[in-house]
Amino acid sequence: MSKRTLVTSALPYANGPIHLGHLAGAYLPSDLYVRYKRMTEEDIIHICGSDEHGVPITIAAEKEGVDPQDIVDRFHTRNKQAFKDFGINFDYYGRTSSTVHHQTSQEFFTKLYEDGVFVQKTEEQLYDPKAEMFLPDRYVKGTCPNCGYEEAYGDQCENCGTSLSPTELIDPKSAITGDTPETRKTKHWYLPLGDFQQKLEDWLDTRENWKPNVAGQVKSWLNDGLADRAVTRDLTWGVPVPLEEADGKVLYVWFDAPIGYISATKEWAQQEGDPDLWKTYWQDEETDLIHFIGKDNIVFHCIMFPATLMAHGDYVLPKNVPANEFLNLESKKLSTSRGWAVWLEDYLEDFEPDLLRYVLGTILPETKDSDFSWENFQNKVNSELADILGNFVFRTTSFTHKYFDGKVPSLTNPTEKDQQTLAQIEQQKEKVAEAYEHFKLREAITETMNLARIGNKYFTEMEPWQSRKNDMETCGNTLHVCLQITAALSHLFDPILPENMAQLRKELSFTGSIRWKDIGGSMLDSGQPIQKGEILFTKIEDEQVEEQLEKLKERTQQQEEMDKQYEPIKDNIEFGDFMKIDIRAGKITEASAIEKADKLLKLTVDVGFEKRTIVSGIANDFSPDELIDQSVCVVVNLAPKALMGVESNGMILMSEEDDGSLKFVETDAEPGSMVS
Repeated sequence: MSKRTLVTSALPYANGPIHLGHLAGAYLPSDLYVRYKRMTEEDIIHICGSDEHGVPITIAAEKEGVDPQDIVDRFHTRNKQAFKDFGINFDYYGRTSSTVHHQTSQEFFTKLYEDGVFVQKTEEQLYDPKAEMFLPDRYVKGTCPNCGYEEAYGDQCENCGTSLSPTELIDPKSAITGDTPETRKTKHWYLPLGDFQQKLEDWLDTRENWKPNVAGQVKSWLNDGLADRAVTRDLTWGVPVPLEEADGKVLYVWFDAPIGYISATKEWAQQEGDPDLWKTYWQDEETDLIHFIGKDNIVFHCIMFPATLMAHGDYVLPKNVPANEFLNLESKKLSTSRGWAVWLEDYLEDFEPDLLRYVLGTILPETKDSDFSWENFQNKVNSELADILGNFVFRTTSFTHKYFDGKVPSLTNPTEKDQQTLAQIEQQKEKVAEAYEHFKLREAITETMNLARIGNKYFTEMEPWQSRKNDMETCGNTLHVCLQITAALSHLFDPILPENMAQLRKELSFTGSIRWKDIGGSMLDSGQPIQKGEILFTKIEDEQVEEQLEKLKERTQQQEEMDKQYEPIKDNIEFGDFMKIDIRAGKITEASAIEKADKLLKLTVDVGFEKRTIVSGIANDFSPDELIDQSVCVVVNLAPKALMGVESNGMILMSEEDDGSLKFVETDAEPGSMVS
């Protein structure tokens, strides 16, 4: 066993609030693990903070028309408070815009630069002349060369998931001006990851008990061979590259963000009054470094950051990287851009933290994607927290208060069943500890709840409501056993339900710290006072679930309205120009396809004074059969035009929906009537 453990949680981008996907990926798992470890009295610290650099920050700032610092200041404060309110217990929550972080990152770069680690390259990159800047990957959009998706970003196609570079896009456009960018030469420094591949493979071979999803992704990257990775970029927001020849360049966020773990630990040490204490956790080989992250950060924490640490040479490498997969919401992919998310701040306005800590903990996407639904939230709160744990605790404490003057009864002449039930406390404790040690947090929660199930089953089978009438010794033994289980639960559930378990321990008259080694079958002394039991968990009503689903629906609708794109208004025309257009009411009487024309239909339209042949490009939206007797508005004084060998005499007016589908501009007027 190592002397100490350093746990880090992925630094969340400070460009938006925390949502359930964030919690399930990196923050609840790390908090459960750290709280358990603290109970074992291990030397452990938990470090996190805001990732305040990178393109997402600048994009958010541009959308709001503010400085990037305004964005990071706002969300750093909000997210830090949301974590605290949810019970995520960081020892220190830093930020990468701090002076200490800038200095630490620049020192890292300088050390590797002076040691000749980097490769310098001059390459062509996309440049927007109008914006007068090189375009970061997320500032370029175009058509994906792999799947043809027309809204792919310069770093990745969100439709097919292919990793891209901006120059690979077909018909790239600047996200700033909308213009087609040009290519210009620019100089950058690269970390030659290929030089570290053998070292990384040798190191990874020594790692034990890594999740298959993590090991699999890392192996895939290594099998493809590691390429050079740029550590600098042309951007105004970030940690400046500490070289005179690199004016106007900053450190790439993948390089500086994980160094944020180190800089935050330095700030923690300063806070503790021992500025050199950070070295004990980062530079002593008897430290276990554990990174809790989401699946999108696996490569950075298992290949790139370790390679950086190897290149420096003075730091410990990760012992484990228990990354989680993604959390879906109501069976659909979570999407903040579409408003399809549950924000932690919003949740905390309606429910207590412990309910979500438990429910989310039972569905953590540990090795594959999982799904959160409000119906499942309700079911787990009601059937597990309320009906199993809450019910057992309430009837145990209330029964004790009612029939034993609120004091723990003595255990006198216990039966084999009494003793076997007490023994199951230690058995479940061992199962829970084993699960935590192997980062099987869902299993740890299940085995913890199983002890409450054992207690409920024992209480029901022993029927103390019967034995109290004629056998108080048996009744007292039953309550003694149940109270010992309750005491054990108040400790075993503490990593998961810290607020509720603190209240329960108060009812059981526990004082002082809680230690894992104290959990057992004799935690309460005979005669120890027990306060009158309170209901720990209130059931979730159907109306509350419906309210949350309605909020989700409204949020997505609001986002759709905000994101709705309208064609720009055309140049002004004179009133006389408009009056030249002759629009008449009409009705389609015949419709047929045109050979070799996928989009065109040949229509016969009754415009009152005559019937016109009009060719219209609506075949993708309408079949000929459904067009008969369709009322339309027709521009009848448009010059004739031959299309696919058919002369078209007029134009039918259509409108286009957000999804690209066409709708007729209709009128109830008789064919031939003027439309104005």
